[in-house]
Amino acid sequence: MTLVAISASYGAGGSLVARNVAERLKVPFIDRAIPFEVASRLDVPVVEALAHDDPRTPSLLERILAGFVGQDAGSPAPPPPEAVFPDDFRHTTEQVLHEQAAAGAGVILGRGAAFVLRDDQRVLRVRLDGPPDARVRQAMRIGDIDRETAQRGLEHSDQAHAVYIRHFYGADLKNTSHYHLALDSTAIDLDACVELIISTARARAKAEVD
Repeated sequence: MTLVAISASYGAGGSLVARNVAERLKVPFIDRAIPFEVASRLDVPVVEALAHDDPRTPSLLERILAGFVGQDAGSPAPPPPEAVFPDDFRHTTEQVLHEQAAAGAGVILGRGAAFVLRDDQRVLRVRLDGPPDARVRQAMRIGDIDRETAQRGLEHSDQAHAVYIRHFYGADLKNTSHYHLALDSTAIDLDACVELIISTARARAKAEVD
């Protein structure tokens, strides 16, 4: 079974979709297990690994943006502050992702996995996105938050993710050519997104067998 790497923008419903895909495919949802493994390998407290984990993490988002004041998604990215992205944490995370891809099936959400594993033919790379206004509304509904909170989260998250992927992997996060499947998860039901991802994963697995 193909390993599924899902990249999801803020408000795109990534957590719900990824969990349901894993459940439906009966494969592990590989999420918080990654920083726990990183902590074990680096022999550091789990809380420290979590502090340098996925750019979805609010505290890390703030530190990313603090390191790129005045930068937008289209401008060259300067070297990030060392305190934001310690190489040992990032490299160990990438190593864990590569080992997971080699080990077998699963669903990974975020952590740049779609780019870390972009040369691995076993990985199905999926992007969930949508227009900003629609993602704000969906974030309000899913998270039961007000518009101001959702708008602020979207602005911070979009900028931080774009800078992170551009700096470390030299890629445009929104360029759909990086993915096998790119879905507007605000225009179609999240359950429909799950079905499309599952159908694609099963089709790829069948093609490999045939």
